[in-house]
Amino acid sequence: MPVIKILPHSEYCPTGAEISAPAGTSICEALLDNHINIEHACDMSCACTTCHVIVREGMKSLNELDENEEDLLDRAWGLEPNSRLSCQAFLGQGDVTVEIPKYTVNHAKELH
Repeated sequence: MPVIKILPHSEYCPTGAEISAPAGTSICEALLDNHINIEHACDMSCACTTCHVIVREGMKSLNELDENEEDLLDRAWGLEPNSRLSCQAFLGQGDVTVEIPKYTVNHAKELH
């Protein structure tokens, strides 16, 4: 079972973590299943960028980006060449290391 290493994030995962999830699971689902409450304002339907992560290692283990994800990523805060929407990044057989960006663009949250 692949391992996801999450780098420390002050709000969601202060000390970092390593979790396992079956191949075919999205990074977002794996994080949520392990009590790492990453934002996912659109309920993982590829309609926002709140679950944006930066894949530091293991990008080749994930499925390829589709056009919808690419278009949305253009709006993500802190976009990098190895950015993914965690709801659309599905695990293969290899391990991955991800960083949750410091900020996210969540218009629904910002209204409150």
